[in-house]
Amino acid sequence: MKSKFTRFIAISMVLVLLLGTVTAFAASSYGTYIYAKDGFSMTSPDAYTPTLLIDSAYMGLVEATEKKLTSPSDIEVDENDHVYIADADNDRIVVLDEYYKFKFTIDKFINGNGIPDALDNPQGLFVGNGKIYVADTDNKRIAIFNQEDGSFYTIVEQPEDEVFPEGSVYRPIAVAVDKSGRMYIVSSSTYMGVIAMNEQSEFQGFIGAQKVTISTMDIIWRYFQTKEQRARSEQYISTNFNNIDIDDRGFIYVTSDQIAESSQQAAVKSKGSTYSPVKKLNTAGDDIMKRNGFFGFGEVSTLTKTTSQMTNQGTTVSSTSTITGVSQITDVALGEEGTWSIIDAKRQKVLTYDENGSLLFIFGDQGSQLGNLKGIKALCYQGSRLLLLDKSTASISVYTRTEYGDILIGALRNQNNRNYDKAKEDWENILQRNNNFDAAYIGIGKALHRSGDWEGAMEYYKNAYDTENYSNSFKMFRKEWVSKYILLVPVVIIIVCVALTKFFGYAAKVNSKVAVSGKKKTLWHEFIYGFHVIFHPFDGFWDLKHEKRGSMRAALIYIVLAILTFTYQSVGKGYAFNPYNNYISIFAQILSVLVPVFLWVLANWCFTTLFEGEGSLKDIFIATAYATLPLTLLLVPSVICTYFLTTSEASVVNLLESVAWIWVGLLVFFGSQVTHDYTLIKNVAMCLCTIVGMVFLMFVAILFSSMLVNVVNFVTSIVTEISYRM
Repeated sequence: MKSKFTRFIAISMVLVLLLGTVTAFAASSYGTYIYAKDGFSMTSPDAYTPTLLIDSAYMGLVEATEKKLTSPSDIEVDENDHVYIADADNDRIVVLDEYYKFKFTIDKFINGNGIPDALDNPQGLFVGNGKIYVADTDNKRIAIFNQEDGSFYTIVEQPEDEVFPEGSVYRPIAVAVDKSGRMYIVSSSTYMGVIAMNEQSEFQGFIGAQKVTISTMDIIWRYFQTKEQRARSEQYISTNFNNIDIDDRGFIYVTSDQIAESSQQAAVKSKGSTYSPVKKLNTAGDDIMKRNGFFGFGEVSTLTKTTSQMTNQGTTVSSTSTITGVSQITDVALGEEGTWSIIDAKRQKVLTYDENGSLLFIFGDQGSQLGNLKGIKALCYQGSRLLLLDKSTASISVYTRTEYGDILIGALRNQNNRNYDKAKEDWENILQRNNNFDAAYIGIGKALHRSGDWEGAMEYYKNAYDTENYSNSFKMFRKEWVSKYILLVPVVIIIVCVALTKFFGYAAKVNSKVAVSGKKKTLWHEFIYGFHVIFHPFDGFWDLKHEKRGSMRAALIYIVLAILTFTYQSVGKGYAFNPYNNYISIFAQILSVLVPVFLWVLANWCFTTLFEGEGSLKDIFIATAYATLPLTLLLVPSVICTYFLTTSEASVVNLLESVAWIWVGLLVFFGSQVTHDYTLIKNVAMCLCTIVGMVFLMFVAILFSSMLVNVVNFVTSIVTEISYRM
C-alpha cells in the first residue's frame, strides 16, 4: 500500500513538472500591445506565439551543401508553402519545403547564351507566376528561374543608361511582379522611385518617387548662391525605397527607412502620406493607402528596456537600454483579408494593420529567447503562420496564430464577405478578450448600421472615436427622426425665426425710444444698444462716444459674454466635432479674450497722439467691447449646429465662425475710425500701427517677465548660499 502511494506521488509530481514545462513554452517571450488615441500603449492578447526556431542544422543545409546560412537578406513563400531564402553572402537562393527541410539551391547556372553564370550577392527575391525572380544585386540584373526545379529561365538586364541621371548606379535589392509579368524593382541607388520593366528588359518608367525635403533656410541660402556654388553644394534628391511587395489586385506596397526623422515623426502623428514610411501605390504611382487609425505607420515613442544577465560568478547584472526616434521600417508582408505587416528593425517589432490602416497589434522584442530576435531583416506569411528572418543569427522564427488571432481574421473575413451577423459575433468575442480593441467596436458598429440600428451603431463608433462612420449612422438616424417628426421641424424653425424677429424689433424700438426720451439710461438700455451698433456701426459708434449711449459696465458684460461664448464653444460641441472631448480651461479662455483686448486698446491709445486721435482710453475700450457682440450671436448657434450636422457638413459651422470673425474685425476697424474721427486711409494706417504696437508690447512683456524670473532666481540663490554658510 505504501509502495502504491509513493508511486502515485511520484507520477503526480512528474505530471506537474510536465504541465509547468508546457505552460512556460506556450507563454510568449514578449508583450503584444496596441496604441490608444492618447498615444499610450495598451496590452493586447497575443495574436501570434513563437513555436519553432529554424537554423541551418534544422534545414539540413549543412549536410546538403556544406554551407550554413550567412547573413540572409530576404524570405518568400509560394502557394505550396515552400520557403525561399536569399542567402546573399553565399551568393545563392535556398529553397525549403513546407516543413522547412532542404530542397535545392540556386547559385550557379548556364545562362541563355550557354555560358556558365552565377548569382552575386542576391539581396531580394519574389515568387510568382511559376517563376523565381531574384534581385541579383552586384550583377545589376534580375535573374529569373523556374519555380518547379530552379532551372534557368531568363535574365532581365539593367535598363538603358539614358533613363538614369548621370552618376546613378543600378543596384536592384528588391523585386515584385504582377500577374501580367510586369516587374517593379527597387534599386538602392535610384532615387526616382520604383522602376517598372518587362521581361524583355524594356524600361516602362518610374513610379512613386518620394518628395524631397528642403528647409526654408536652404531655399533662401541657395537663392544667393552662384551656379558654381550650387553645383558644389549638397544635391537635393528624394529618398529611395528599401523593399516592395504586391497584392493580388496589382497594388504595390513600398517601404523606406531614409526619410528625415522630423518628417517621418510628423507623418506618424498627423497620418500624412507624403513622408509616410509605408505607401500603397497604384500603377500610376499614386499613394492610395488608407490611414484611418489614430496614428500613421510605425512608432515614435521612446522604448526603455531593462535586462538581467547571470555572470560566471553567480551574480546578476542588470543593464538598461533606451531606443528613441521613429521606426526603421525595412520590409512589408501581405496577410489574409487585407491585413499587412511591417517590421521595425530598430525595435525588433512586427506591426500589423488592416486594409483601412487601423493598427491590429504589435509584438516582438530583442533577445535570445524563442520568439525574440537580434537582427530582424525580413518577414513573410506562410498561410496562417508568420516567418521572421533574423540576419544576425541566420535563422527563421516561426510564429503560429493564436485563437485570438484566428477570431480576428475570421471577423475581418466575415466583414469583407458582408456576413455582418457573423462578423458581429466575432467582434463581440474579441471584445470579451480585449476591450481596448477599436477595430472590434467599429466592426460591431458597421453590423448594427447595416441592420438599421443607427443609434446603437453610433454608440459603438463613439467608443472607437470613429467620427466618419459615426456621421454616416447619425445621418440615417437624423433622416429617420425628421421623417417621424416632419411637422415639428418647420414649426420649430418658424418659432425660432419669429422669436429672433420679435427680439430684434424690440431692441430697435427700445433704442429709438431711448434716443428721443432724454431720460437717464439704465444698464439694460446700455446693453441693448449693442444690437444697434453691430447693424449700424457708423451711427452706433458715434452715439456710443458722443451721446454716451454705452457704458463701461455694459462693455464689461460684453467681455464676459465673449469669455462665456469661447468656453461654451470649447466644451459644448457635439461628438462628431469634438470626439476626444478636448477643451480649454476657463482661465485660458479668460486670457484669450482679455489679452488681445488689452493689447489692442493700449496700443491703439498709445498711437492717438501720433495720429491725432480723439478717442480716450475709455472710449477705445467701450467700442472694442461692443464690437465683440457678433461672437456671441454666431458662435453659440454654430456650436448648437454641431449636434445636428455631420462631419461632411462642417462647412456650415465654419461659415458661421468665419462670418462672426469677419464681422467683429469690421466693427473694430470702423469703431476705431469713428471713435478717433479718422479718414479711411488714416484709419488703415492707425490699425496697422496698432497691430505692430501689440507685437511690441508682447515682446516687452515677455522680456520683462524673463528678467524678473532671472532676478528672482538670482536673489533665491544668494539667500540659499547665505543660509548654507550660516
